[in-house]
Amino acid sequence: MLSLLKAAAFGLLLGLLGNIANVYDEVRELEELVGLGLLFHLRGATKAPGDAVVVAIDRESSERLKLSNNPDRWPRSLHARLIEALNRAGARVIVFDLYFAESRSPEEDMALANAIKKAGNVVLAEQLRSKEVTSAVDATVDNAGHKIVEALKPIESFSQSAFATAPFVLPRMPVRVSQYWTFQTDAGDTPTFPVLALQLYTLQAYADFRALMEKANPKHAALLPRDASSAIVSTGASKFTRNLRQVFRSESDFGDALAPAAVGSGSDHRPVSAMVHLYTGANRQYLNFYGPPRSVTTVPYYQALQLGNDATNGAPMDLRGKAVFVGLSENLLAERQDSFHTVFSTNTGVFVSGVEIAATAFLNLLTSTSVKPLRPSYQIATLLLWGMIVGLICRLAPPLSAAVAVILCSTAYVFAANYQFRVNALWLPIVVPLFFQAPVGYVGALLWNFFEVNRERKRITRALGYYVPEEVVTRVARDMIDIRRYGQTVYGTCLFADVAGYTPVSESMTPRDLSELMHKYLEAAFEQIHKQGGLVVELKGDSILAIWKGSLGELAFRQKACEAALDMAEAVRRFNQSTDAALKLPTRISLHAGPIFLGNIGAGTHYEYGVTGDTVTTAARLDGLNKYLGSNILVSDEVMRDLDKFLTRAVGVFLLKGKSQPIVAYELICRAADCADWQIKACALFAQARQAFERRLWDEADEKFMQSDRLFNGDGVSQYYRQLCAQYRSSPPAENWNGTIAMAEK
Repeated sequence: MLSLLKAAAFGLLLGLLGNIANVYDEVRELEELVGLGLLFHLRGATKAPGDAVVVAIDRESSERLKLSNNPDRWPRSLHARLIEALNRAGARVIVFDLYFAESRSPEEDMALANAIKKAGNVVLAEQLRSKEVTSAVDATVDNAGHKIVEALKPIESFSQSAFATAPFVLPRMPVRVSQYWTFQTDAGDTPTFPVLALQLYTLQAYADFRALMEKANPKHAALLPRDASSAIVSTGASKFTRNLRQVFRSESDFGDALAPAAVGSGSDHRPVSAMVHLYTGANRQYLNFYGPPRSVTTVPYYQALQLGNDATNGAPMDLRGKAVFVGLSENLLAERQDSFHTVFSTNTGVFVSGVEIAATAFLNLLTSTSVKPLRPSYQIATLLLWGMIVGLICRLAPPLSAAVAVILCSTAYVFAANYQFRVNALWLPIVVPLFFQAPVGYVGALLWNFFEVNRERKRITRALGYYVPEEVVTRVARDMIDIRRYGQTVYGTCLFADVAGYTPVSESMTPRDLSELMHKYLEAAFEQIHKQGGLVVELKGDSILAIWKGSLGELAFRQKACEAALDMAEAVRRFNQSTDAALKLPTRISLHAGPIFLGNIGAGTHYEYGVTGDTVTTAARLDGLNKYLGSNILVSDEVMRDLDKFLTRAVGVFLLKGKSQPIVAYELICRAADCADWQIKACALFAQARQAFERRLWDEADEKFMQSDRLFNGDGVSQYYRQLCAQYRSSPPAENWNGTIAMAEK
């Protein structure tokens, strides 16, 4: 459950990061450049609706008509002929993406003006120019001013004759064209000519449109003129269009209420639906390109002049009820000024003309298929949901499985985004989910898991450090393949310590109180072992087993073991002084050196780290010898070899229970630097007593052992030998006895 909550929190964080990243303009630009581009490439080219046709002013036409390559120099009477030809062919709307801002020959201008007026369905382009204006607030202030945009209308005769004039400005390269303006904000919300072309194109459906508005909102419908044609004549097409838009903008949910009704408004609901989407949509729309240049039906200018004539060469083009856009259009590499880089330019290397983009915008508006980004609320929800999915996968699954799952989910997301884009022109975000959230989620989860595992490993390492040596913990932390088999044979010194009288103490206490007492006792004992570099490898009940590793001829590790034994005895003495008499824990200590196996011992599912070998057994037997001799610290001759920094006395040669070879045992009394004269004298006397004992001089040995007992102020070892002297007087050992004492018990 905790893992699931952590994964959910990580997913939520990933979703929030995605939404934060999506706020930045740089990310949105990248989304438009990469994400939208990917969706177009996945969808590929699609057939453009046949409601619009482009008449291309191109090089081929200029050559066939024997005219200048510069269309500004073409005679305007030729454009008049084109308008007549297009009207004969049944064109509903004619849009000129050419600037007629200057007068030419009066005859030429009059011919074009008359043709425009007679047609009654011509929209002309306005040219927009920006200029700097200084602030009039305070002329003394150094002010850079601001820009205003002014529209340069066609000459008066053309403007008065046309149905409408409007601008249509697109960004230049290297910015890729992906958006256009329905209403030019910089020019006072002036409608652009694709919008006015749509308004003229859908004029016949205005009555249905107004009826729909009356049904949805009679109050707002009353603000609209009943007759669109007369209103356009009196106010102008641009103002009429702005007024319609203002009505829609007066209530934010008006368009949402109209949209479903518009779909069911008749057999061909497109005109009404197009107007609803136009007036409720944003000022800036994303272009839904149909493909590379010439995807919109294109006719060369010279051929369009022949439309409607019986002498038209080839199959006649049906322009009835269509919108015709006239302008520069070359199927060449950015050769003309009015050409733009689009998402399909990377495939063909050919730029799309401005007039074809205008025709594309018109078709998008007419069919309500402009590319629609997700609404902000839906986009936030999408990024949050995607972040949760990626976060849960990356946190809960193993790294390899998580990578595969994220790739599969990303592929499914791309398929879903492509489907929505292809069917509904809906633009789901691509860059942030796939190129930010997915990799950040995967890498972030890896790092989180790494730090979490590392933190957990440190906790385990610290916990294991209380039970096994550091080197074993290190090997476990490194994930050894089979830690059960780990072990090594080393030469070392074993310290075995055992509490005398532990059973009576344990019987007199509750388990919890006994645990507290042993905790304090072991803390005092362990401190001395650790201080001398020893390693506690086993703790059972009241016994302690510690080791010091070294080499066969090395003195340092054996010396440290002896130091630890003396310090431990002193620490226990102080501990016993601080406790009640009934709770004292007198301790016997024994030391032996030799080869030992240090590692994991066990089988099946249970293993313990410890030591095995004859050295360990001998150390334990020496501890049992302590009990019989009444000594505190016994060490073997293997430990004391070549050590001269301690005062010891050889307590004898013993054949320990279960052993085949005798061992010379020494009692470790104190450090040589700390010994007193009486201790040296007592040890010398004890040595003399042992010599008499080994020579079978039982009486002499008994006398000297008695004196040694007095010098030591009660010496268990001397008392033990006096008992043996008494025993051997009555029952002497065999003739071949060499002084070795065989122990019948452990």
